[in-house]
Amino acid sequence: MASFPNFLPPLVLLATLFSTPALCYINPSTARPQQNVAEPSAYRTYIVLVEPPSSDAGEDAHRRWHESFLPSLHAGESIESRLLHSYTEVFSGFTARLTKAELDSVAKKPGFLRAFPDRKLQLMTTHTPAFLGLRNGTGFWSEARYGKGVIVGLLDTGIHATHPSFDDHGIPPPPPRWKGSCKAARCNNKLIGAKSFVGDDSGDEVGHGTHTSSTAAGNFVPGAYHGVGTGTAAGIAPGAHVAMYKVCADNQCDESAILAGLDAAIKDGVDVLSISLGGNTGTRFDQDPMAIGAFSAVSKGVLVVCAAGNNGPTPASITNDAPWLLTVAAGTVDRSFGAEVRLGNGKRIHGEALTQEAKPRSKSYPILFSEARRYCEYGDENSVAGKIIVCEATVSEFQKSQVRSLIGAGAAGVVLFNDDTSGYTTLLRDYNSTVVQVTAADGAILTSYAASSETRSLAAFNYNNTLLGIRPAPVVSWFSSRGPSFIIPGVLKPDILAPGLNILAAWPPKTDSASGPFNIISGTSMATPHISGVAALLKSIHPSWSPAAIKSAILTTSDMVNSTGGSILDQHHTKASVYDTGAGHVNVTRAADPGLVYDLGITDYAGYICWLLGNDGLATIVRNSSLTCTKLPKIEDVQLNYPTITMPMTSTPFTVNRTVTNVGPATSTYTAKVDAPKSLVVRVFPETLTFSKAGEKKTFSVTVSSRIGKEVLIEGSLRWVSERHVVRSPIVVSAGAAGRSLVKNIT
Repeated sequence: MASFPNFLPPLVLLATLFSTPALCYINPSTARPQQNVAEPSAYRTYIVLVEPPSSDAGEDAHRRWHESFLPSLHAGESIESRLLHSYTEVFSGFTARLTKAELDSVAKKPGFLRAFPDRKLQLMTTHTPAFLGLRNGTGFWSEARYGKGVIVGLLDTGIHATHPSFDDHGIPPPPPRWKGSCKAARCNNKLIGAKSFVGDDSGDEVGHGTHTSSTAAGNFVPGAYHGVGTGTAAGIAPGAHVAMYKVCADNQCDESAILAGLDAAIKDGVDVLSISLGGNTGTRFDQDPMAIGAFSAVSKGVLVVCAAGNNGPTPASITNDAPWLLTVAAGTVDRSFGAEVRLGNGKRIHGEALTQEAKPRSKSYPILFSEARRYCEYGDENSVAGKIIVCEATVSEFQKSQVRSLIGAGAAGVVLFNDDTSGYTTLLRDYNSTVVQVTAADGAILTSYAASSETRSLAAFNYNNTLLGIRPAPVVSWFSSRGPSFIIPGVLKPDILAPGLNILAAWPPKTDSASGPFNIISGTSMATPHISGVAALLKSIHPSWSPAAIKSAILTTSDMVNSTGGSILDQHHTKASVYDTGAGHVNVTRAADPGLVYDLGITDYAGYICWLLGNDGLATIVRNSSLTCTKLPKIEDVQLNYPTITMPMTSTPFTVNRTVTNVGPATSTYTAKVDAPKSLVVRVFPETLTFSKAGEKKTFSVTVSSRIGKEVLIEGSLRWVSERHVVRSPIVVSAGAAGRSLVKNIT
């Protein structure tokens, strides 16, 4: 799973891989058991790619063409029981139930291209807009008209349509280009689209889709409340329209349903797609139906925003890493639900608690910590009465029930400390006021104090309500998947860091894991809709910009420093690397006016695919008969016109080229400024770029050589500086970026 319940900002994500995929949020509740499927074990569901019909046919003709590939039906079977989905936009193909022998027969028919077994993907904000610099009625939010006229589509678990976050006060009707439909408990100018591809009901029994939708584009809701998280809730683009495509049920998402939702979203006319789903590993793009389908969306002008995954802090755990996707990592915000543990020796430990008491507890209680019962596994509950129990936190539902049992048995309180992996980034759980959560460092202080024989170990709780301005912020969350991508080591992934820890957003009245109307959860699932909302705001201001231009604006204006002015830190409060943060933390207000953008078109991506996968890969992903690898220049990953610069580590000079487009003042001059350690020699040519009109393009080269030592990663940056703008690109010199992509060695 890739999300975690309990936080504020809006953002979403999607990833697909050959392993089992999931929602990208951290869900502590145990998954419901899967129901046995009443079908012969020999049948499997396959996603089949075929050539399009010979003529420019409509949907009915496409479906008849797809039906022609199927074997003869058995007695009592219907075509609907075999042909589950028919695709025309993401690619030409269908999903069908077939035996292995039947698939072999289908593969021999003229027009067949390839087939993939269907996979299951997993699911991977009152204060967040303010943390990102958005203020109601002023500045960029107002200039962007809050995203009005832009349609944000989400592939998720459905939506609780009657939630106040989806009221349409102040929202105009959808634009004429909208071709979708809405089947929900309430449809209006805010919620203009709702379709289910996992049954007939677009409602949300899980909560994830309601949360991500309201994070990206929820309307203003005064008095939003969950625990002590209060305020006016709003999505990042509160004026934008929402279209929900329900593709998941019971926290599981069939890839075939995801593709059906993606196919419909393209037809309907969404501007931004927010996908908070993913798997556990990367896979070749020509063997990943989701990457293929997303490419089709991007080729039609739809920006696709996906979650990086929740498999951090393991290196190279990134998912959704295709260069045409905007891949989002998760960090903290500057808010804390403050609760203090006051020790008998006078020390005070800052912790957090979602549920708090109005008055401090003056009474102190004995502390109990047992290494043998480190995770709160107390069988003899009589020993806990009148004591504050100290345990190491886990994300399991079992521990949650154990904690509640301890409180029911008379424990005066429970302190849960992070494990070493989580460090300083605390994934909050919704207990009562007798439970306080603390960092791993403070957990070490507590356990040492509890084991001390010098004095009787005592503690008491104080409550500080919601604290803002907590420093440092942001910090990279421990669960956020890390780069580099082993598929494309020459392109920096993740792309961007956004709020994803303890995010407060809309929630259905009741689900298995929590009750609404708001809930706090965490994950790259939560970070993704934040960036989707930012993209909607940029699309509102710059409707003609391409998906790549919007991505470039977000990346080149991002921050590499935190609220203290120092480097962004990871979960251990050590300097985060670019493989943790991508280009940096999103800076919404600067992204609208980037000065220069690094643009990419379908031909650029096609040249890259030719280099990576050859003609077969091009035919599978791009599906444009006018583009062939014999006519296209092959573009290595490091030479792709990406807004970040990745190079191999070599003592001999290595050069890459980039082209920027002027989207700022017609007349402007930019000077190159390089920040790099002494072990890195960087030369930029030319050192000055002079523009005389809007839309003008200029090409420059960056040449790097490094002193080969023990380092496997060296970081620097290139800034193009004018009177009004700073356009920053990270320079990543990595031993892993040398040579051809590792995908060429994957079978």
